[in-house]
Amino acid sequence: MASKANMRAPGQLAAASASSGAAVGGAAATTPQPEPSSRQSNLQRIQQRKQQVYSWQHNKKLLKLAIYSACQAADCRCSGWKTAAPPEKPARADVASFTDPCRICTHSLKDHVSHLEPLTEDEINRLLGMVVDVENIYMSMHREDDVETRRIYNFLYKLLRKCIFTKAKPVVTGPLEQPPFEKPNIAKAITNFVLYKFGHLAQQEFQTMYDLAKMFVHCLNHWNFETPSARQQVLTQVERDAYHINYARWLVFCHVPAFCDSLSHYETTLVFGRKLLAAVFQSVRRQLLDKCQSERDRMPPEKRVLILTHFPRFLSMLEEEIYSANSPIWDPDFKQAPPAHLVAAVEGKVPAARRADAENKATAAGGAVGERPGAHGNTIGKKRLREGASGEKSTGDEVAASTKGTESKKRRMADPAEDFSEETVAEIIASINEAKNVLFPEIEPRDAVPKLEEARGLIKLHVVGNSLTQRVSQQTMLYLLGLQNVFSKQLPKMPKEYISRFVFDPKHKTLALIKEGRPIGGICFRTFPTQGFIEIVFCAVTVQQQVQGYGTHLMNHLKDYHIRKGILHFLTFADSCAIGYFKKQGFSMDIKLPKTVYQGYIKNYKKATLMHCELNPKIVYTEFSAVVRKQKEIVKKRIEMRQHEVQKVRPGLTCFRDGVRGIPIESIPGIRDTGWRPAARNTRVSRITEEYNDPEKLFTTLKNVLNTIKNHSAAWPFLEPVNKNVVPDYYDHIKYPMDLKTMGERLKARYYITRRLFIADMTRIFNNCRHYNGPDNEYHRCADTLEKYFQTHMKELGLWDK
Repeated sequence: MASKANMRAPGQLAAASASSGAAVGGAAATTPQPEPSSRQSNLQRIQQRKQQVYSWQHNKKLLKLAIYSACQAADCRCSGWKTAAPPEKPARADVASFTDPCRICTHSLKDHVSHLEPLTEDEINRLLGMVVDVENIYMSMHREDDVETRRIYNFLYKLLRKCIFTKAKPVVTGPLEQPPFEKPNIAKAITNFVLYKFGHLAQQEFQTMYDLAKMFVHCLNHWNFETPSARQQVLTQVERDAYHINYARWLVFCHVPAFCDSLSHYETTLVFGRKLLAAVFQSVRRQLLDKCQSERDRMPPEKRVLILTHFPRFLSMLEEEIYSANSPIWDPDFKQAPPAHLVAAVEGKVPAARRADAENKATAAGGAVGERPGAHGNTIGKKRLREGASGEKSTGDEVAASTKGTESKKRRMADPAEDFSEETVAEIIASINEAKNVLFPEIEPRDAVPKLEEARGLIKLHVVGNSLTQRVSQQTMLYLLGLQNVFSKQLPKMPKEYISRFVFDPKHKTLALIKEGRPIGGICFRTFPTQGFIEIVFCAVTVQQQVQGYGTHLMNHLKDYHIRKGILHFLTFADSCAIGYFKKQGFSMDIKLPKTVYQGYIKNYKKATLMHCELNPKIVYTEFSAVVRKQKEIVKKRIEMRQHEVQKVRPGLTCFRDGVRGIPIESIPGIRDTGWRPAARNTRVSRITEEYNDPEKLFTTLKNVLNTIKNHSAAWPFLEPVNKNVVPDYYDHIKYPMDLKTMGERLKARYYITRRLFIADMTRIFNNCRHYNGPDNEYHRCADTLEKYFQTHMKELGLWDK
């Protein structure tokens, strides 16, 4: 078998890989068992070693850390204490004395640990834990045959040594980037696969596939993948390059941290996605099936069918989806309602009155593979037929409670531009932050880097100017001289005397951008407070700092500064090279300021274009780009949420199966959502049935019938709408619910313009009850009894077709 990247405890064999003896079934006790020198046993040995070290006396701990600590003596560059004993008889640090000299620098051992004495016991133990991890990595590095794996071990070895040296926490930086590396991750895709392929199955069959999915995810999280050199013959050049990177990431973030807890550990299936799974699936599948066959005699009989029959079928179906270009399981926006029994188990228990029927729809331990139950499902709660709306939980937008009657419907439709609630905005922002792309972040705004540097104190901004009446500090004069040099170098066509006259003129001020104690840019301006505007004279940034956003950051600060002063207009004469910059900062050649305001106050320049910028006092310009981007993301996310809400596929009409011969156009589900409206009011009056030419008479008759039905002894289950909190999966099975209370509201709203609409709704109540409840159920019997009574009563009134 190809060489594996196995971590080794000091003096012990490496942990057994999943491909050579790890358990196939995760938590299942029926799967093949690992070898004695398993991963778990090595983990236990490492932890026992650390606990042993943690229990040492304080001085003994310091002696151990001295080996990895720099000498604190003046001008000494020794990186760690070395015993003065001869190499053939090495002395142990834990039996040495603080007065023993170092073989390298001759300073005492105490000089190597003096900086550790103020540390707390927890911090000392943390450093000792890294020492144990360094020793484990060192042993593994020298026992590893693969060059690439050994190189990565060496990188982690040096990283931990450096962190012990500096007392810092280890953080992996560089071209490997930070997890997660792909979206959707493997666990999410397998969850999607189970819902997509097996969501229609009954509880027992679905639970079987769900357990197999958990088992496969568990195997991947504990699998030792082959080295890139071992897979050269089976991968193309492009695939080899991708696998080379993923293999390094897997070692650094998943495999090694499982043994060295000083490093941050991530589960393989939560940080990798399709690329890694496609690269290793064939090999993993083959070795898993071989292991199952070799361990079949040790499996209990009741589990052989699961492992030897269902598992191969599961892997074959998963293989099709992994390598299919159009498989929906890899869609980041994959949404599918979880099975009804899973929803029932997640959302709450069914009360005793309906528990007998719900037991067939509930699962004892439902949920997404490796995550919260139903985390990736999209549970759709259908609203009533007259509303024609549905809500999706996955968007986080709270679905309003079912509104009653046509008047509520009209009010909701009349106010479609309702503002977002604070809760909705907060949930959208949270979803945006979670969905940020780690590998390919979006392009940052121009002033992102300067804003970050300002927050860290790397740059500062000051408004400076000369004065003839007050003493000017030496620092201000140095800033003005530095700004004069910046403007002179960046504006070579301007005479230096001309620049100096404006920079040092007491009527002019300059917003200076200071970095490392010297100006690297600035904007020189003159304020005309009585006229309400400023004139920008010079604006420049040193050539080394250009195209980094400093110019934008300067202008934004200048805008905020003058908004606080009550100045809302900027004017400037820009040459042909500067017009583009000023346009990006909101300047325009369309001067909105009346000419009488500035004429005579500023000088006209040849070969220059006058530009104007009007400020909005409600805007904080230094935060403007971030706010606009966030607002854009919120609006975009809200549009997506609304699209999910309004894009509904409605089934065909089923009322004709119940004996209805015709219905008005306006009663078709969703017809009003399309914008259709009746031509005129009298068209509805003309549709009254042949039995009743008087609408009020029809209303009175139907009202009496409805009251009679409500008073029947078998009507109690149908008086109110079904409570979703009590019966969570009811609206997943019943697409068009109906109840006697809703019929009463429709009757008051004059919805029933024909008796057939009334009969259709009443019949729907009975059909829905029989559809959801079994034939031996009490609710089923109530529906049959009440239906017979309703039909008899309608026939007695002459309202039932013979």
